[in-house]
Amino acid sequence: MAVPLITHRQAQGGREMNFWEKVTGSDLTREWKAFEARAEVLPDDYRAAWGQTIAHLFPYGDFTGRNLMPILDSALGLLEVAAADGQSVHEVLGEDIQGFCTALAGGAGARTYRDRWREQLNRNVARKLSRLGG
Repeated sequence: MAVPLITHRQAQGGREMNFWEKVTGSDLTREWKAFEARAEVLPDDYRAAWGQTIAHLFPYGDFTGRNLMPILDSALGLLEVAAADGQSVHEVLGEDIQGFCTALAGGAGARTYRDRWREQLNRNVARKLSRLGG
């Protein structure tokens, strides 16, 4: 039996975004405001960890950051559950928040936006140089 694939938006009970939302990023603004509201009720040490999590995950985002939204949602959910259970931030995330974020993004070899842009630049330069030499 095949499992139907659903989008992040559908999984969250929302609808698919339209072209205008993709272009303007208005869906991201709504999601980001929802993240901020959820984080605001966390204890201080959890809010600090959330800020560090955001800072360490952003380099793994694409141009819009849309690819990070499910990861950020899960990380914030983890912090919310841990805070409700009375666990300390260090019990949940460990001492190395940056390492935790690297693991969330896909491990030590995960490509950042800098890596993707560098590869694209190298391809474009190589293409131009091959045209000059030909």
